[in-house]
Amino acid sequence: MALDRLAPLGFALLWSSSFVASKVGLEHLSPLLFVGVRLGACAAVLLLLMLVLRRSWRPLGGWRWLHCGIAGALLNGVGLMAPHVGLLTAPAAQIALVQSLTPLLTAALGVFLLRERLRAWQSAGLALGVLGVGLVVGQAALQSPARFEGLAIAFVGVLGLVSGTLYFGRFCRGVELLPGAFAQFAAAALVTGLAALLFEAPRADWTQAAVAAVAWNTLMTSLGGMALYSVMLVRGTAARTTANFYLVPGIAAVLAWALLGERLGLLALLGLATASVGCWLVNAAASDRRAAG
Repeated sequence: MALDRLAPLGFALLWSSSFVASKVGLEHLSPLLFVGVRLGACAAVLLLLMLVLRRSWRPLGGWRWLHCGIAGALLNGVGLMAPHVGLLTAPAAQIALVQSLTPLLTAALGVFLLRERLRAWQSAGLALGVLGVGLVVGQAALQSPARFEGLAIAFVGVLGLVSGTLYFGRFCRGVELLPGAFAQFAAAALVTGLAALLFEAPRADWTQAAVAAVAWNTLMTSLGGMALYSVMLVRGTAARTTANFYLVPGIAAVLAWALLGERLGLLALLGLATASVGCWLVNAAASDRRAAG
């Protein structure tokens, strides 16, 4: 179907753009407040849609609301808070590259927890992705302790994305998209709001750039991008869905260079290229399996 072919590219483009928009927004807002406002706005939009469309809350019955809330707190809460803190000291493209570790951990845990199977080429692709990340992170560790710290913090977001993806795959696939998404974003906004109050001194300068950054990340990335991500999770395996994160670093690097003037060294570019090849291998093997089936 057309959606199956376009969803991965659309997700990668939207998710990549969020790193650039966040970098701009963080010049005017503290990171946890930025994420909290973004997630709270998403929950408000989804609640309005539920009311206008008169959608039933029954799909969240039987404790499914709690399962969706846990998945959302991990995916959108932890998964966004950590990289936003990391963006304070590390370039957007490198933070995006750290997040491409998501497929490796998801695939490894998915084999044991979700009984998903990987072909040899998929395993090789995942390994190449890790190698690409390792090149960039290793260079950052040698060049700048602050940049390495930012990348290490961003890795916590990877853990949130992986655990949230696996939890969603185990408990939330049967939940209707709109009420399920509301429960996810509402829980994530609550967790992020509490974190902002406890762990930072919130700072906000509501310039046009700040409003534009929040609006873009709310409407295009969180609502649009995560809707595509949920569709891919429902229609495919966790490993194949998260493999699309390998597309993000290269796109983010181009956007950050064009819009923010960020430049990467030769080793960083090599890491990006290696990770992109890994993405191609994972998705090519998955496509061969679907064709054979």
